[in-house]
Amino acid sequence: MSIARFALVALDCPDPRSLAEFYQRIVGGEIREPVTEEWVRLLIPNGSDLGFQLDPSYQPPQWPYGLPQQAHLDFDVSDLDEGEQAVLAAGARKADHQPSPDDWRVFLDPAGHPFCLCLTAP
Repeated sequence: MSIARFALVALDCPDPRSLAEFYQRIVGGEIREPVTEEWVRLLIPNGSDLGFQLDPSYQPPQWPYGLPQQAHLDFDVSDLDEGEQAVLAAGARKADHQPSPDDWRVFLDPAGHPFCLCLTAP
């Protein structure tokens, strides 16, 4: 018997609205009202919503060489090169460390959270 159902993944950040808009460019969806300075929720079409919470003292992870990533998001893509171009155009940065670039690639969102594009199995 479960006592709860999964609602969303929430990311701490210095600017919730702009980070929600960044991820909206990547996965689509709709920003849910009400939007406040402290909280923004992105409703994603597949039901895996993302929340963005203001943390004025937020420090981005320095993975793999410092402050750990703590958590990260993975996104499936059918073509890594096309996916890479799309997330870079949306405002991501490619991480220097790429452990397995033929299978998945690591990027940083505008707040410095790492996320991966993962090649979907054929």
